[in-house]
Amino acid sequence: MSAVKSSDWVREPLLHFLVLGGLLFAADHHLVTRTDDPHTIVVGAAVDKEARDTFKATRGHDPSAPEMAALRRVWLDNEVLYREGLSLQVDKGDIAIRERVIFKALSVVDANTKLPPVGDKVLRQWFDSHRAKYDEPARFDFQEAVLSGEASEEAVRAFVAALNGGTPGDANAGLRVFKARPLSNLVQSYGADFAKALEAAPAGEWRTQQSKEGWRAIRLDAIKHPQTASFEALRAVVLQDWTDATLSEQRSAAVRALEKKYKVKFEGSPT
Repeated sequence: MSAVKSSDWVREPLLHFLVLGGLLFAADHHLVTRTDDPHTIVVGAAVDKEARDTFKATRGHDPSAPEMAALRRVWLDNEVLYREGLSLQVDKGDIAIRERVIFKALSVVDANTKLPPVGDKVLRQWFDSHRAKYDEPARFDFQEAVLSGEASEEAVRAFVAALNGGTPGDANAGLRVFKARPLSNLVQSYGADFAKALEAAPAGEWRTQQSKEGWRAIRLDAIKHPQTASFEALRAVVLQDWTDATLSEQRSAAVRALEKKYKVKFEGSPT
């Protein structure tokens, strides 16, 4: 099964309930203790700063605009659950423990979810509409010789000629070895033109290839061709994925319905 892209989480319904609850606790505590209007939820600068700082600490870079919008959505979902939990008095015995209140409120929501009947027809439709999740993509084994100092086209071509001639080339060059890199990863890291050129390159030969960030010395070692997944072989996996997604969608819809009880104010833009 192919790996999920790192950015896919922003599109998953209710994927990060509770996960970010504790991480955003400082901003949550500041906002939920406001007593001016318990029926108003403000998603503002405190939430954005905490979300941005947490994301950067865990991912190593600032969130993009879509990721920031998703973080706001996660916080809002958790805030709705927290307030519903307080209204249901599920905080008894859990004073000031926000995550447990959210979890208990979410358990109440889950108790009202129910899976519809499912057969092979529904599962096959799910499987076909999510083939990218199950089909095995083409994978590439390749090496990159990194030339220190100048990396102009002329310098890299001379370096590649030396490598193919059996001489070590620049003694200060480094070697990177990549195994089983999927095509989508190549496109993301090097660019679509680079990936297309590597796919057509002969194996075992150093070549000068241009990437989106400059010229590279690359040697293709092997390509594992894509493989089409079999529904029959993966039926149990597909059933579990469908079950998780369906329950998650129902959970999201239920929380969105609860959200209508509150007046939600967004301060600033998610950037």
